[in-house]
Amino acid sequence: MRVALWLLDSPRLGHAPSVKRFAGGLLKQPALRGVVQAQSRLGQLLCRDCGNPRDRRMGFELLRQAARAGDLRAQLELGQLYSQPRSNEPQQARHWLELAAGQGSLEAEQLLKQL
Repeated sequence: MRVALWLLDSPRLGHAPSVKRFAGGLLKQPALRGVVQAQSRLGQLLCRDCGNPRDRRMGFELLRQAARAGDLRAQLELGQLYSQPRSNEPQQARHWLELAAGQGSLEAEQLLKQL
């Protein structure tokens, strides 16, 4: 899992589709075992970088699991995703952004003002 996170956070490597695919594969088993950080990062990858609906649904579910466990990054990501026109669920967006703001996220506070 450390290798996957390092690859995704690498400014030089983290944007390459092949690196994201490889890192996603490394995160899959820990995410399925309930490792919150793996759920959060894999959920983000699936929601942001996958075009097919099945992967997006799986990404949303992983993000929800991580967000319910208190992961700030997952809460913020869900808030952003639910506020987009594609999802357009302002109540869900507000719920997750309020949780993230409650943990001190300034970005979540700004997004709440825009809802």
